[in-house]
Amino acid sequence: EAHLVPFEMVLAATKPAAVMPSYNEIDGIPSHANKWLLQDVLRKQFGYEGLITSDYSGVQDLKAFHHVATTEADAALRAFNAGVDMDLPDGVCYAKLGDLVKSGKILTAALDASVRRVLCLKFRLGLFENPFADAAKASSLVKLDTTRALALEAARKSIVLLKNDNALLPLTKGAQKTIAVIGPHSDDTRLGSYSGEPTHRVSVLDGIRRAVGDSGKVIYSKGCSLTTNETASPMNAWLEVDLQVFPTPAEDQAAIADAVEVARNADLVVLVLGENELICRESWAPHHIGDRSSLDLIGAQNQLADAIFALGKPVVVYLMNGRPLAIPKIIERANAVLEGWYAGQETGNAAADILFGQVNPSAKLTITVPRSVGQIPIYYNHKPSSHSFSYLDEVSSPLFPFGFGLSYTKFDCGPVKLSAAAIKRDGHAQARVIVTNSGSTAGDEIVQLYITDRVASVTRPVKSLKGFRRIHLAPGASQQVEFQITPEMLSLYDETMNRVVEPGEFEIIIGNSSAADNLAVLNVTE
Repeated sequence: EAHLVPFEMVLAATKPAAVMPSYNEIDGIPSHANKWLLQDVLRKQFGYEGLITSDYSGVQDLKAFHHVATTEADAALRAFNAGVDMDLPDGVCYAKLGDLVKSGKILTAALDASVRRVLCLKFRLGLFENPFADAAKASSLVKLDTTRALALEAARKSIVLLKNDNALLPLTKGAQKTIAVIGPHSDDTRLGSYSGEPTHRVSVLDGIRRAVGDSGKVIYSKGCSLTTNETASPMNAWLEVDLQVFPTPAEDQAAIADAVEVARNADLVVLVLGENELICRESWAPHHIGDRSSLDLIGAQNQLADAIFALGKPVVVYLMNGRPLAIPKIIERANAVLEGWYAGQETGNAAADILFGQVNPSAKLTITVPRSVGQIPIYYNHKPSSHSFSYLDEVSSPLFPFGFGLSYTKFDCGPVKLSAAAIKRDGHAQARVIVTNSGSTAGDEIVQLYITDRVASVTRPVKSLKGFRRIHLAPGASQQVEFQITPEMLSLYDETMNRVVEPGEFEIIIGNSSAADNLAVLNVTE
């Protein structure tokens, strides 16, 4: 119910050409050797007919890391029998398949079935007619104006407004004569791991300078460094740079002092904090690490923030990061906070568009943001027995709930109305709300539907997201938003692992985050 459902939905909707098992294990069985996962669930239950390829050296890892195979041939046998068709990247273990067929451990018919799936995909890709990609065409596609426009739209729709005290944002051009842009990566654009180098990239500093134009002055200071050996290309930083090199305390203190002097001359500060690809990346070897024991800001960023806040200037914090950051003190002291993630090549233009009100932010958090690493694991759809009590030293509620995101306007959800107060177990109902833009700015709202099963034969989540709608409303406008409540939304796996709808009361909750309590009760009868 928690982990397989998204895969089932994607498989049904998109019919992917290939699926890759993960590095982890389930109940002691690594995914690359898990016949239940790859055959019973993926192929039989989900009806998947395409190719199953290994993760990078995933078959070798059965011997090297999981220790469920003694030789490469043994690893190949376990992976092949589980359903893995291809051994990537270089087929070290699957080079033994011929010997396994000769010894009778693998049937020729089974090998033929895997070969058939590989050949079918190659034919579909046209590799026998043209085995090479068209590099010139690929290069031309990423340079198109439409491609750049799409990247900008994606960035605009991914930046989440977390805080906006006293409506500091949006900024008015010319209202601040001098804006200071400060932070370790405010003058470059971090794109995240597994990202190539785009044809161009726009930093937050670039975007603000473009937006301000001749209406004011934009000044800059780096403030501190996270690492001193990151490269211009995030792909190279992630792949080729193994050990992180950190600045010395003296270097950071000098940079902080410079930032303070720069900010002292500003009317407002945009403080860009977060992580880069050397700090937030996949760990794959003792010499190539990326995991952290804390979700706080790394390096001297807290010292930088303290020094900037101490000036008493209005401060907008812009976060550039690849995972949630547990930074309650930063959130508390900042006047406004934008969660920018790694927003791509148009980061700076999108950030500036939101800062200056060209775009009204509409994004919602797709995760729960903790107050500290001690709250992990924390997620909105926990079981009722979780989070029953508070901590000795902090509250149990998250820093920001799943689905949260502010706007420059205000959206009000009316009471939830149901088409029927009761339905049978195979019945349907409609849930409706009237959403009104009660502010003075046009904007998008993402209306979210959650369902709670009050009493069941097995424990249920306190609530589960079942649907969402993006709507656009002019100031003062209203729109009815309707959700269809289906048996699938109300179903669960019972004690015998049968998918059923049980009679009882269900809370139908509609609002703008998982913290919403705007609900109606639907009765499901025999």
